[in-house]
Amino acid sequence: MTLLNVSDLTVTLATSTGDADAVRNLSFSLDGGEILGIAGESGSGKTMTALSIMGLLPYKGKASGSINFDGKEVLGSSKKKYQHMRGKEISMIFQDPMTSLHPMLTVQTQLTEHMRYHDKMSKSAARESALKLLDTVKIPDPASALRAHPSQFSGGMRQRIAIAMALACEPKLLIADEPTTALDVTVQAGILRLLHQIRDERNLSIMIITHDLGVLSSLTDKILIMYAGSEVESGPARELLSNPRHPYSQGLIAALPGASREGKFLTSIDGMPPELGNFPSGCAFHPRCGFAEDRCSVPPIDATVVSKGHRIYCPVNPFAHDRVEQS
Repeated sequence: MTLLNVSDLTVTLATSTGDADAVRNLSFSLDGGEILGIAGESGSGKTMTALSIMGLLPYKGKASGSINFDGKEVLGSSKKKYQHMRGKEISMIFQDPMTSLHPMLTVQTQLTEHMRYHDKMSKSAARESALKLLDTVKIPDPASALRAHPSQFSGGMRQRIAIAMALACEPKLLIADEPTTALDVTVQAGILRLLHQIRDERNLSIMIITHDLGVLSSLTDKILIMYAGSEVESGPARELLSNPRHPYSQGLIAALPGASREGKFLTSIDGMPPELGNFPSGCAFHPRCGFAEDRCSVPPIDATVVSKGHRIYCPVNPFAHDRVEQS
């Protein structure tokens, strides 16, 4: 069953030059027990999408459209309703565990606080639950870890503690915003395996946000590619990664390093992403696209269905695009 359904979401932020749309008419859904990956370059609107779901937009940020979670509309909810929902029904793992954990508070204080708030647990019951959570995320010697402060752990261990905090009240949806960016490759792999294991054990829905498509290849069920605040392509992970149809998706995948490309130059996408408030008309990617035609700058850009569950937003005949060759 569909757990999260986002429809025509637009997020507007206040800037020094006036209001600007960071997310534009975005629609997607997430089923129970499913893992969705949202990918794109910095500034594509990934994090703003997540923050709008959590009710944590920046000051003067506004969201319109619809966010239906577990059969209920949550967009526009009161502050009190969002406080009840955050941590209890939807949890979020933030990008940098160095800053998402309070340096002056023990792990026990940070891990048990919202269990006592949401689930009304006693101090001793919350501590026992915290011990089990630390064991679940494979923190050595959980009893000692509870007494420690975040600075006494490595980056990978801090991220595992952050995951434990997010799981404390058994939410239905976990949003992971760049959860492996600050970690080395070996630790990244361990965090991704842990997320996959937790999904299987708890039938947890996960939304993982990243700029690295390589992270998504082994973890997600489906992928949404964003550019300049809009969707450009979405579909089943295996199909999209093996047969990308939008030129932007092709460029992202062609830029990935891999053992098969030893001795070859990596390709890159020409140009830079547009600045917030200065998105090109029509397909925002057209100034950087090698396939662009005059019609690419004329809105609206309608979806083209490639196959069941796989669609792209490209005004040029997408099936004429040969997949980018690795050079």
